[in-house]
Amino acid sequence: MASAYLSSFQAAPTATGGGAGASPRPRPRAVTRHASEPSGRRSVCLRLGISLATAAVLHTAPAHATDEDPEPEPANNGWWLTEFPLPVPKIRNKEINNGESGTRSFVKNGIYMADIGPSFAAHAYQIRSSAFDLLALEDLLGKEASNYVNKYLRLKATFIYYDFDKLITAADPDARPPLLGLANRLFDSFERLQAAVTTKDDADIGSCYADTKLILQEVMTRMA
Repeated sequence: MASAYLSSFQAAPTATGGGAGASPRPRPRAVTRHASEPSGRRSVCLRLGISLATAAVLHTAPAHATDEDPEPEPANNGWWLTEFPLPVPKIRNKEINNGESGTRSFVKNGIYMADIGPSFAAHAYQIRSSAFDLLALEDLLGKEASNYVNKYLRLKATFIYYDFDKLITAADPDARPPLLGLANRLFDSFERLQAAVTTKDDADIGSCYADTKLILQEVMTRMA
């Protein structure tokens, strides 16, 4: 409890011109009030608790991949990847790769592939969206834009490549062979188109794109 102390008024004799009979004037003393000790303790404890909580959040150790995981996740701090360059995703269906090179020439590294889960419908939707975007490449053909065509082709083809791998994995066993055949035909056409783009031969680019366009339209129909 806060306590207040108030002094009684004291009479202080003052010399006035009225002589000895003048009445003394009272002089009050200052009133002092002491802060409540329990309230001060609560304030200190509150500040200490906030400081400890802030320190715990700021010094939380980032999550790191372990060698014991079958498919270790890339190092991250809970908000973004801290592993640079960005890790290259792994595929399960090696059959979609080129039989001679063991990979696909158009696959671009350094692209973050978001994990949208094993849903067949979700990956089919993404494949259809990327195929639709690649159909727009026709507007750039023959306009000395082969550099842009190559970059956009590789970007969208990389998305389709990894989405097809997830799609085939999520598909029923009986549906996998037709999907593998469609993926390989599409990826073979991508590689031929990429090779034509690097030569900057408009006639060759147009011929290869015409073949790719037919397969892209088939892909959109199958993924609908």
